[in-house]
Amino acid sequence: MHTHSLLHSFHFPLPTKNPTFSPHFSIHLKKPPPSLPRYTFPPPRSGIVKLNCTSSGHELVDETDIAADSLFVKQEEDEEISKEGLENQSLWQQVKEIVMFTAPATGLWICGPLMSLIDTAVIGQGSSLELAALGPGTVLCDNLSYVFMFLSISTSNLVATSLAKQDKNEVQHQLSVLLFIGLACGFSMILFTKFFGISILTAFTGSNNSHLVPVANKYVQIRGLAWPAILIGWVAQSASLGMKDPWGPLKALAAASAVNGFGDIVLCRFLDYGIAGAAWATMVSQVIAAYMMIDSLNKKGYNAFSISIPSHADLMTIFGLAAPVFVVMMSKVAFYSLLVYCATSMGTLSLAAHQVMIQAFMTCTVWGEPLSQTAQSFMPELMYGSNRSLARARMLLKSLVIIGSILGLFLAIGGTSVPWLFPNIFTPDQKIIHEMHRVLIPFFMALVATPCILSFEGTLLAGRDLKFLSLSMSGCFSIGALTLLVVNSRGYGLLGCWCTLLGFQWARFFLSLQRLLSPNGILFAENPTPSQLQKLKAT
Repeated sequence: MHTHSLLHSFHFPLPTKNPTFSPHFSIHLKKPPPSLPRYTFPPPRSGIVKLNCTSSGHELVDETDIAADSLFVKQEEDEEISKEGLENQSLWQQVKEIVMFTAPATGLWICGPLMSLIDTAVIGQGSSLELAALGPGTVLCDNLSYVFMFLSISTSNLVATSLAKQDKNEVQHQLSVLLFIGLACGFSMILFTKFFGISILTAFTGSNNSHLVPVANKYVQIRGLAWPAILIGWVAQSASLGMKDPWGPLKALAAASAVNGFGDIVLCRFLDYGIAGAAWATMVSQVIAAYMMIDSLNKKGYNAFSISIPSHADLMTIFGLAAPVFVVMMSKVAFYSLLVYCATSMGTLSLAAHQVMIQAFMTCTVWGEPLSQTAQSFMPELMYGSNRSLARARMLLKSLVIIGSILGLFLAIGGTSVPWLFPNIFTPDQKIIHEMHRVLIPFFMALVATPCILSFEGTLLAGRDLKFLSLSMSGCFSIGALTLLVVNSRGYGLLGCWCTLLGFQWARFFLSLQRLLSPNGILFAENPTPSQLQKLKAT
């Protein structure tokens, strides 16, 4: 990149036949170099070089450099304005801007669970056995994918940091490294599901439901072929979010959801492929989504087909950010997996009812994820940046809480209404519907708090309070898992499991809120500790 200014000017005489005319050309640099033995005139960027010669200055000036510098400075100013826009606005303006930012990003989070929900609705119309088999099947295909959420968070964080430094080469390097890690993890998961799928499904279903294993394994093996595409798509999606572009991934996932829905209807309802048809439709749609998101990055000027083996320094940087996030995600995955395990031991009807409700819950939950993404994108500048203002950070959190409270209420009402008023969408079996209706109250109360929980946890991630976040989440899991085992052993049924889920959600809510309101917390500590600054520099 050419960097020019009028701070320093060096003139080099050119040989000429006319001694009375001595033309010069000027090189303008921000800092004078220690020595300039020779200067090679750069090729013109626009194809035309204008030479201005005057008898007084006798200067030869590349005006395209000056024009490029003016454009570069203007772009820097525009980017700075866009960075500072959200945090310098009033509360109501912040709310409107957050809605504008999160609206397209919401679609990114709902498409994944939506695909499984479509599978659930279509399969439920044909076979209660296959509907029950989707429970343990989707644990391997959906819940285990959250183990690799560290790829998503690491990508958005590293890309956003490099773009702030205007280091496009570093962005490309990080993309190549993270794409390699995603690809390696994807192929590892193919092998994992191939060799250990039946064993895990057998452990989930138990001896009383061994008839579900072959059906669930058929679903898992087909969808498992898409693991590399899923993880590469996550890296590409998070990179676009780090570049403040949710529209490219949204288009990709919208197309994938349409393909999944169409494929489910054709393969399951018309061609009668059952659960295998649903798995093929979902797998193909995920591959299409990954390709479209990679293509979206290529159109931004990056080579998303380039992969690089990470160095030791790359791995340590990613590990420092990813390890606590991994603990958080593993705690969530383990808790939801244990819920499925407990529901499985209650019989086919309870498992089928739980499958419908947990898929509805997960579909509604991801509507709050954009609030977490917003906190991670805008909070760091207010906490540690040059325009540091904890008062503005608290105002931004207040805006997120307002939106989260309203969104949580709407999601709880809408999410509860569908299985209550229209249960036949999922299954015509009245016994399964009765089991679904028994858990509507804890379903509502757990869902209403979820968007605010995600706002709090996103703020803690932005403030790099990762130790507290990982410890609190692992603590909630430990207590929740113990409670689930007690509830299951005493025969409290599916209602007891969902009441435990309710306690798990509200424990996360109060622990995160208490941490953020603490006088020594990240929103009130006027002087960041050296360890906090070191963590920020490391990322």
